[in-house]
Amino acid sequence: MIRLKNAAQIDRIRESCRMLSDLFTYLTPLVRPGVSTTELDDTAREFILARGGRPAFLGYEGYPASLCVSPNEVVIHGIPDGRRLVEGDIVGLDCGIDLDGYFSDAAITLPVGKISAEAERLLRVTRECLDRAIAAVKPGTRIHDVSRAVYGHAVANGYGVVRQYCGHGVGLSAHEDPQIPNYVSPGPNPRIVPGMVFALEPMINAGTGEVRVLDDDWTVVTLDRKLSAHYEHTVAVLPDGTVEVLTSWTYPA
Repeated sequence: MIRLKNAAQIDRIRESCRMLSDLFTYLTPLVRPGVSTTELDDTAREFILARGGRPAFLGYEGYPASLCVSPNEVVIHGIPDGRRLVEGDIVGLDCGIDLDGYFSDAAITLPVGKISAEAERLLRVTRECLDRAIAAVKPGTRIHDVSRAVYGHAVANGYGVVRQYCGHGVGLSAHEDPQIPNYVSPGPNPRIVPGMVFALEPMINAGTGEVRVLDDDWTVVTLDRKLSAHYEHTVAVLPDGTVEVLTSWTYPA
């Protein structure tokens, strides 16, 4: 069931999204050679708790951290494990905040120092996929229009699209209906209406779109071990029909 939000609820979700945006602003300059994935997770948890929020991912279906940290071939759900990032890595950071029962969700993939031209192109195209997904959100369009926008741009640039994981509704819980695949699936295709709040999140691979889950039952990696990128924003369709991107992050120049 899709849970439509009223203006007052969207205001509260917006507050959670502002806190999450502030977290990404704080974390981004910390992503550099030598930092450990555990240090990033500890920083995120302390930041959220100090501001009166709760890490939405911590304990969710047993997930053991506050921040998903996903280097290189890790698509999503990378568990912080003490690994230190090195020059040339890319790393996805994915986080959500529960602020008094109102949820935000966002992700960014960042370069660690200087990265290859091939890696930079993957990151750029994946950001463009997210931009196109957001542009497709408007009252009267359907979920498949959003999916088509992502898939078409990724495939036109020679990349694989992850099919096993997708975007979703968000706001009153961490994951809600509808599911929003990054390809045009045979599944439900609801019409977009005011009051919907989505977490849009293209997951784009440099090679095949196929993935597998490691033995920890969380970490998702590309099957061919090529790079993957992941970007995500929380987006609301306001009661007046306008569309607002509630989260923000700044990709480093």
